[in-house]
Amino acid sequence: MKFEELTDEEWELIEPLLPPPAPTGRPRADDRKTLNSIFYVLTTGCKWMDMPGEYGSYVTAWRRFRRWQEEGVWDAM
Repeated sequence: MKFEELTDEEWELIEPLLPPPAPTGRPRADDRKTLNSIFYVLTTGCKWMDMPGEYGSYVTAWRRFRRWQEEGVWDAM
């Protein structure tokens, strides 16, 4: 299956389903970029550590994937 990044229309539907950033602490990585990285891994089947660097840290993507799973984000989508 060919991977395609989220369109603006898709992002507008998904963004409200994501938990807000913490009010304090380090700013988190961009949600849209991170979500694209997660979808890249899930679509292509590559290992997290092999995802393209343009999507940021694979550790961040994996952690966000797990956190959103625990928080029910995937079910909401």
